[in-house]
Amino acid sequence: MDKQLIVTEEGLKKLEDELEQLKTVRRQDVAEKIKVARSFGDLSENSEYDEAKNEQAMVEARIAQLEQRLKNVRVLDEDDIGTDHVNVGSVVKCTCDAYEGEDNFTIVGSTEADPLSGKISDESPVGKALMGHQQGDTVEVELPSGQLVHYTIVKIGK
Repeated sequence: MDKQLIVTEEGLKKLEDELEQLKTVRRQDVAEKIKVARSFGDLSENSEYDEAKNEQAMVEARIAQLEQRLKNVRVLDEDDIGTDHVNVGSVVKCTCDAYEGEDNFTIVGSTEADPLSGKISDESPVGKALMGHQQGDTVEVELPSGQLVHYTIVKIGK
């Protein structure tokens, strides 16, 4: 059984929009490329045809992946987000011993992660370490570089 995918309303809309765009626009674009490439003649030595068929396979694989994800999606309800523990949907204000200042993270599912916007995945090293902790807790995080840092949770919001 596939893992349940937790997303926000915004994340669900992005997945649905991408699927719709792939099914309606990209499929037609690729089909046209294949049609044009076929007109070039001998398919056994036709790199344009091979490239178009590979692109078609990638589009179809992504469509299948999105359809599977959407079958296992759970939309995060604002009422489900508590402020007593860090969970998906939490907005967490932290301090870090590696630098001065505070960080604000929104913990999201892996499909919505955008670290540059402060949205980190619950599967990322920092997100995973923060999950389940309370305000005032200090958690140790091993970064991909191998460096150990400590985050102290200042506030949990939604």
